[in-house]
Amino acid sequence: MAENKTKPHNASVPAFLKAVENERRRRDALTVNELMKRITGEKPTMWGPTMVGFGNYHYKYDSGHEGDYFLTGFSPRKANLVLYIMPGYGQFDDIMARLGKHKTGKCCLYINKLDDIDLDVLEELIEKSVAWMRNKYGK
Repeated sequence: MAENKTKPHNASVPAFLKAVENERRRRDALTVNELMKRITGEKPTMWGPTMVGFGNYHYKYDSGHEGDYFLTGFSPRKANLVLYIMPGYGQFDDIMARLGKHKTGKCCLYINKLDDIDLDVLEELIEKSVAWMRNKYGK
């Protein structure tokens, strides 16, 4: 069985965030870091070279594949600030409609800049996502 490539490690989250080249992206990443820290009550941890994760859970698929991943997290990439909303968006349609300018992938929320969205709605999305994950995975 293949092992997950993305794992937590001891690299410094503050050093990683400080090194984000784009000033707006760095500022937005610092804001999201504080928001997720407050919502989850968890310490930020580097997962792989570019992702900041909060908390963790253990999953096991019917196929037998299992592993660990963060409850929520983000990555300040060059093109977008990416937030990881692990349960996806199906149960959050009402929140997503109020969020503002964004794009989504399966569990990725792509935001150009925080000024494009409603931060109160983002907070609600993260809170409900984390609560859903904790309910499902018991963390």
